[in-house]
Amino acid sequence: MSETTILIVPGLRDHVPQHWQTLLAARLDKVRSVPPLEDNKLSLAARVDAIERELEAISGPVILVAHSAGVLMVAHWAALSKRPIKGALLAAPPDLEAVWPLGYPTSQSLRANGWDPLPKGRLGFPSIVVGSTNDHLASLPAVTRMARQWGSELVNLGAVGHLNPASGYGPWPQAEEFIRTLDR
Repeated sequence: MSETTILIVPGLRDHVPQHWQTLLAARLDKVRSVPPLEDNKLSLAARVDAIERELEAISGPVILVAHSAGVLMVAHWAALSKRPIKGALLAAPPDLEAVWPLGYPTSQSLRANGWDPLPKGRLGFPSIVVGSTNDHLASLPAVTRMARQWGSELVNLGAVGHLNPASGYGPWPQAEEFIRTLDR
């Protein structure tokens, strides 16, 4: 790649060993990851602060690579920060208005921790939002709405679930193509 640093922003499950973000980070030269939170795992403010701390440690251009709730963290961070970002790959954003399956936080718990309302303004940098036709956390129309509100390019990958190990991803080589596009 280039002199650009990739900052991995994982979702609420943080770093999963066989997740495409974890595998991608192992393949790249200039990469950092937002570390897992020890306490207040649902605190949006703590998550946004963690993104900011990692960015403060990076000099030069940055591309954010976020998945799931990490995408929502980036949207909230972008609404507060003036730091220039080269671009962002935003994969499988969940819909805060949807009812999520058991094992996921409820909309009430997320609201209580600052996640809702989701910023709807344009992001201050180029971005690609990647969605799926069968994601159990967000319908394609919901992902399309988010991409439009953020001024992002939308890519519909088809039936890829939540683009995580439970959906069969592991390695996701197309992520590197999207990063190269943002890095141009």
